[in-house]
Parts: sequence; structure tokens; C-alpha cells
Amino acid sequence: MHFRSTLSVLIIVLFFSCKKEKDSKILRLAHGLDTQHPVHKAMVHLGERLYSKSNGSLEVKIYPSGQLGGERECLELLQIGSLDITKVSAAVLENFVTAYKIFSIPYIFNDKSHSHTVYDSKVGEEFLLKGEPYRLRGLTFYDAGSRSFYTKDKMIRSPEDLKGLKIRVQKSNMAVSMVQQLGGSPTPISWGELYTALQQGVVDGAENNLPSFYSSKHYEVCKFYSFDEHTAVPDILLIGTESWDRLTNQEQQWLQEAAVESAIYQRKVWATSEKESLTAIKEAGVEVSYPDKQAFVSKTKAILATFKDDKEAMRLIQEIKALQ
Repeated sequence: MHFRSTLSVLIIVLFFSCKKEKDSKILRLAHGLDTQHPVHKAMVHLGERLYSKSNGSLEVKIYPSGQLGGERECLELLQIGSLDITKVSAAVLENFVTAYKIFSIPYIFNDKSHSHTVYDSKVGEEFLLKGEPYRLRGLTFYDAGSRSFYTKDKMIRSPEDLKGLKIRVQKSNMAVSMVQQLGGSPTPISWGELYTALQQGVVDGAENNLPSFYSSKHYEVCKFYSFDEHTAVPDILLIGTESWDRLTNQEQQWLQEAAVESAIYQRKVWATSEKESLTAIKEAGVEVSYPDKQAFVSKTKAILATFKDDKEAMRLIQEIKALQ
């Protein structure tokens, strides 16, 4: 009798677990950040909001820390439908959707408020849909702060200090051009390999936002952080169009709403993370400086001039500038 009772319970449990799996859709989301990063926390929030809105019929399963590859690999998985959602920097996305290189123009945003206004505007929506011909649909922007230089052996107080230094950049033509304009030697290296490259002297420094500098523990190797804030390149949350088309209209609406809500949440978490990261790196012995940005602005002006013959790019740049 006891055996039959146990068997009955098992059958009931299996029935409902199978029913739940059958009735729910799992969206697989992969990215290269660690689980303490504010952008990862935003994705967790996305999953919670989507599960709530769909009454459990839509779930997000997250694969963090580069489990399924780097940003480029995840984009390629989206394009063939083997992965549903990923987060990439606009600097990496520009290799797939050229319009995104506009976000890598140095000092295109006046400040954080200006960048948020652009992300939330009609031109922001236009950018998110520009990847559709390449099977990549943007869902929302995540704030990735401002990118600044950090180095092992000396502080960067002016562009002249970059001369002769090998600086790691993302695999982005715009990032390469920027460091060249400033007098440094740009060296593209994947994010996962950078800590070792810094340790071994393959590069003399890198450039990134403050929370990423802290969460990656690059402060253990680089003891100089210079807030020149040359670019504010956003992160983009994307879904493959194949995965998007598999969703019903109602499911698409739930996902889009959850994505926007996660972006609002992420901005708050990001702001807190920036403050905590600054305190933490100072306590770890990192020297911080705030150089005069005008010298960096002057040195990189030529980059904007490279767009003068691209009418579509100039239209987008002018619309961004008009929102300041």
C-alpha cells in the first residue's frame, strides 16, 4: 500500500512537471559577464518580470560568464536560432550592424542624462530595429557608463601619456581608431583573456567603465584609473529574429515590457555600482585622476569627420545631438 501511494505521488509530480515544461517556453539568454555585474542583475530582473507577466508561461534561463562563448559567438548563435537572447556592447555589434558604430564616437553624449534621453527616444527605437535584416532585434539599451583608461605603470593625464602604450580595445574599428588618434597602440583582445594579458605585459593598459574594471579585478594589476570618459558605449539586449517570430503577439509584448522595465532597474543598480566600485578600487590602492577632457576631445575630433559623406549616419548623429 505504501509503495502504491509513493508511486502515485511520483506520477502526479512527473505529470505536473512535464505539463509545466510543456506549457512554458524557455528563452535561453547567454552573456560574458559575471553574476555580480549590474547588467547580469538586470537580466535576472527581466526573467522575474517576464515570468510574472506571463503567469509562468515564459521563462528565461541565463548562462553567464561566457559559458556559451564571447559576445561575437553569442551573436552568431542568435542569428542561427541556437540561442534566444544575449547582451553585447554596441562596439561589438557594429561589426554586424554598422549604424551602431555611431555610439563609439568619442564624446557624442554630453552626459549621462543625454545618453538616457537618446536610448528612450524614437531614434533609440530606430537603432534597436536596425539589426533585423541581420536576424538581430534589439529589445532595450543597458547603461554601460563611460569608458576611461586604466594602466599598469603610469597615470594618463593627457593624450601624450598614451604614446608608446599598448592599450587593449574591443574588436571594434571605432575603438581602434580612437586610441590611434590619441597616440596609443590599440590591441584588440577578448575580455576573458585581458586579465592575463595585463599580468603578462602583453598590453600596458585598457579602457572600460568603472564597474567592469572592478568586477573583473583588473585593479589588482592596474593601479591607475583616469576618468577621461572618452566614450559612453551602451550595452544592447538582443533577441534573434527567429526566436522573436516564434513568440505570439502577446508574448512579444510581455517580453518587450519586461526588457524596458529591466533597463529602468539596471540604471539604478548601475549608479549604485559605480559609487561602490570607486570606493572599492581606492581602498585597493588604485590612484584616480580627473584629467582635462578638452585635450582628448580635440585629439579625437577627426573621427566625427569620417562620417561626413554618410548621409544616413549624419542624420542619426544630428538627431542625437538635437536631444542634448
